[in-house]
Amino acid sequence: MIDPTPEPRRRHGRWRLLGLMARLGRYELATLIALVLVMGGIWAFVTIAEEVIEGETHSFDEAILLAMRNAKDPVDPLGPKWLEELARDFTALGSVGITMLITVTVAGFFLLQSRRRATLLILAAVGGGLLISTLMKQGFDRPRPDIVPHVAYLYTASFPSGHSMMAAVTYLTLGALLARVQPRRQLKAYLLMIAIVLTLLVGLTRVYLGVHWPTDVLAGWTAGAAWALICWLAARWLQHHGQLEPDRSMPPSGKTERT
Repeated sequence: MIDPTPEPRRRHGRWRLLGLMARLGRYELATLIALVLVMGGIWAFVTIAEEVIEGETHSFDEAILLAMRNAKDPVDPLGPKWLEELARDFTALGSVGITMLITVTVAGFFLLQSRRRATLLILAAVGGGLLISTLMKQGFDRPRPDIVPHVAYLYTASFPSGHSMMAAVTYLTLGALLARVQPRRQLKAYLLMIAIVLTLLVGLTRVYLGVHWPTDVLAGWTAGAAWALICWLAARWLQHHGQLEPDRSMPPSGKTERT
């Protein structure tokens, strides 16, 4: 039987189907993956918190913490003195003062690009992360490690690690937003890689300096990453509904990126 559908109509239908699949692959699939990661992060945080409350993580925390110390002198972290000083420098990248300074600097960058709503989103994302971290610390009120001397001044509770969480919130959120305004994939990957490395360095140095249990850091990472993903999803939703300035780095419709 001869197909009565004209060839141009069939070709147009195929192009529409391909366009729909490309749109699904570009937006809906990324959103679905992000939602799964958010749920996974929340589940991981709740699991760690339950284990901490029940005291099931103490042996694990103690073993990791002591592994980073001189067996003959727990006061002395492993490695030379310059490494200890370097750890103090790296751990400061997760402090409230440094993360807020970096946030305001990047917000100014977006503001100079006339991206006012994106600027407000950045400030709300990092400010909201700080508020959540503070409330959770007060709620859990876990004591700091006491099996090794602290190599930093402390005045807040231990769980979750505020430095680790603020590093994840700040650097992952800013890295993702800055990557979106870069036209080259290499630059996007570079920014995201730097954000991940900074987040990991802050958390690892908190344990190395003896100021946090390893599970404090794991909880801070998972909570911070989940919050950063939620903010990223919010940015995509607002942009899709015209409530956020469009991403100027994206090529015009129908064109592909040239690298």
